[in-house]
Amino acid sequence: MELWIPITIFAAFCQNLRTAMQKHLKGRLGNTGATFVRFGYGVPFALIYAAVLHFVLGSPLPAPTMTLVVAGALGGLAQIVATFLLIYLFSFRNFAVGTAYSKTEPIQAALFGLVVLGEHVTWVAAFCILVGIAGVIVISLARVPLTASAVRSSLFGRPALIGFASAAFFGASAVAYRTASLSLEGTTVAMQAATALVYATVFQTLAMTIWMSIREPEELRASLKAWRAAIWVGASGVAGSIGWFTAMTLQNVAYVRALAQIELVFTFLASWLVFKEVITRSEIVGCLLIVAAVIGIILAA
Repeated sequence: MELWIPITIFAAFCQNLRTAMQKHLKGRLGNTGATFVRFGYGVPFALIYAAVLHFVLGSPLPAPTMTLVVAGALGGLAQIVATFLLIYLFSFRNFAVGTAYSKTEPIQAALFGLVVLGEHVTWVAAFCILVGIAGVIVISLARVPLTASAVRSSLFGRPALIGFASAAFFGASAVAYRTASLSLEGTTVAMQAATALVYATVFQTLAMTIWMSIREPEELRASLKAWRAAIWVGASGVAGSIGWFTAMTLQNVAYVRALAQIELVFTFLASWLVFKEVITRSEIVGCLLIVAAVIGIILAA
């Protein structure tokens, strides 16, 4: 098994955990505050990881490049917007629909990867990506009455459109991060990813701190007061980001983000096994489609 596969599965699990924590914080903070803690409280953990790679494991520090500076900043801004939109979805009663559509990221990442990096996916991989997205759509419609108006609302309503927009920004940020990481030379893959991660996370924290100090100072203060819960969001977020950055340094972004759809399967397994919630037949079908797509991606990569 190629290394990027277990790394991606680990990152998807951490992302699932971090999203659940952010949803909980959304009740205590606004959209901006819940977005900020993802990055602001992640900086120390990102720095510790890079320090361990350098001082303990001996990975040399790469020389910074202009590509790192520009692509890392663009990726950081795109991820801020994507995260804000994703958290904003929690404000809607049917946020699950929009969240599901945020998982259409792989096909958008494939398009960004083609345009920016000239990376192609095989026809088999493209088919598997579409199967995975079909699984997402089946899950999103599982608890929606099968009437024309309800289906139309689920497909084209505000939560769905916000979900699609979130996916677009996540896809753009992933390609930007891969570009930034690949621009670094003379070190290990892990340090390439760690350096890009540290730069992006610090940039995001500074950008959001300045913005919130000017526009939402009370939200910034609330984010700092919530440090006991927020620090775990930062820790799980960076753990996932370490996985994403490393996997996307090793492999085409479209493949990584397609495999990441397994996060939805984790979500439903937790709902069924831990919270004893009833899972519908359509949701099971959707999960099976995602699992089939994931297996296909692994075989096609």
